[in-house]
Amino acid sequence: MTLVSRRTLLLGSAAIGGLLVTGVGTNQASAEEGNTLRLPIGRAAGNLDPQRYVGIFAVQDMIFDPLVHYSSGGKIEPALAASWDKSPDDKVYTFKLRPEVTFTDGEPWNAEAAKWNLDRWLPKEDYNWMRISANLDKIEIVDPMTIAIHFKQPTPTALVEFSYVRPVRFLSPKAVDGEGKYASPVGTGPWKIEKDAPEGTDLIPNEKYWGAKPSVDKVSLIVMPDARSRMSALRAGDIDAMGGQFIAPVSPQDAKTLESSGMTVVTDTGTDTIVLGFNPRIDTFKDVRVREAFNLLIDREGICKAVMKGFATPTMNLYPEVIAYSGTRFEVPKRDLEKAKSLLDEAGWVGEPVRSKDGKQLNIDLVISEDAVPSSRALGEVIQALLSEAGIGVKLRNVDHATRHGDIPEFKYDLSLFITNGAPYDPFNSIGLMVLSTIEPGTDGKIYEDKAVDPLILKALSAPEPERAEAFQAVFTWLHDNWAMMPLFHAQRIWAHNERVKAFAIPATEYEMPLKGISL
Repeated sequence: MTLVSRRTLLLGSAAIGGLLVTGVGTNQASAEEGNTLRLPIGRAAGNLDPQRYVGIFAVQDMIFDPLVHYSSGGKIEPALAASWDKSPDDKVYTFKLRPEVTFTDGEPWNAEAAKWNLDRWLPKEDYNWMRISANLDKIEIVDPMTIAIHFKQPTPTALVEFSYVRPVRFLSPKAVDGEGKYASPVGTGPWKIEKDAPEGTDLIPNEKYWGAKPSVDKVSLIVMPDARSRMSALRAGDIDAMGGQFIAPVSPQDAKTLESSGMTVVTDTGTDTIVLGFNPRIDTFKDVRVREAFNLLIDREGICKAVMKGFATPTMNLYPEVIAYSGTRFEVPKRDLEKAKSLLDEAGWVGEPVRSKDGKQLNIDLVISEDAVPSSRALGEVIQALLSEAGIGVKLRNVDHATRHGDIPEFKYDLSLFITNGAPYDPFNSIGLMVLSTIEPGTDGKIYEDKAVDPLILKALSAPEPERAEAFQAVFTWLHDNWAMMPLFHAQRIWAHNERVKAFAIPATEYEMPLKGISL
């Protein structure tokens, strides 16, 4: 079975949604000024089945609750589980469920409803990209409000994985058809669907919600695929805010434009990393001297200023500091053209204008995709210019989302831009799915692979809490010392809003709407 990353599961249907060309449309015209928050979304909300990878994550998050909630910095907080215990060996997790919770159709939340949901996906191989599925032994109802989940192997990732949006969220057992297939989006979350149409989705508060009540009376999500249209709508007051990498992204260039036109731009530290990755299966990049030379040719600070307009931090780390167990900060090397040339000479790549070795020229195919990695074209052009100064020929191959996710797992590239998985998936997912060689490459491919680092990765993925920081550091140190990849920068998360919004906070992850604490 080919495993896939959370980013693939998120973006897999984006190309389909992108075909929907819609203006502000009916939702905008009918949106009540009052206490209705109007936000754009890049495509229709889609099928919101929490066990499928189709709908927009942030909309699913509004409707369906997790067992536990991931908050800033990786802190795990109670949600549908009021408390929990785990065995010393990380093999058994026992969840005390929150009492007096009901689904929006009136069905009770209890151990039977929890087990019914977990049985729909947890034992199935298709979900083995998560360790809670791959290691599952059994799901036990301890009492009417307690469940215990037993694993065959230590699974220290369990609490983080139970915070994911899909396939982990909980659907009403009555929200299915006669064959048990998903029929309607009925959850226990703070919001419920009032209207869902191709042009947008309206949600209203769940009056039965167990937690803090929403601060607005309605959220109107308006389908607007085009970034320029979103910017115009924000300035005109037709929408209230825009942003979110997977909702209605604001590029650094657009942020500067919006800021200059009087909009408020809000940023927060990003949780992922843009990485330039080598194809680890071609001979050219098996030489550590070549990998080091390529790293030294990159001007990370210049890229952050010129391409990212200052909305990014240069890095040599796989994860930003906001990710738990992200390790010590490695020094970002200054661009050193002469040393890079010397290393290539030592590796046998000589000559000009394009270097060659054994009759083969050093021509590199760099795959870029605006669909998968924002600002890919601009990044690619800068990287192309930097590498060419050392006698490296670089051809940019710009592909759409579907083509990229066909070529990358088949290693049909020399270099490619990647994005790590970010919160709440890291630190476990990116090294587990995109570096560990024993896992088949998902549609996001491999940033790097080498059997020599596999034991360190496996140890980090299963390390108990007291040993976890040291175990992850060993992985990061190996990757750094072997110049295994080219981390470029940690991009900031960007939202923009107009003066109608009085209070605004960027949520903990890219899979949430900015609804907590917002006021109009």
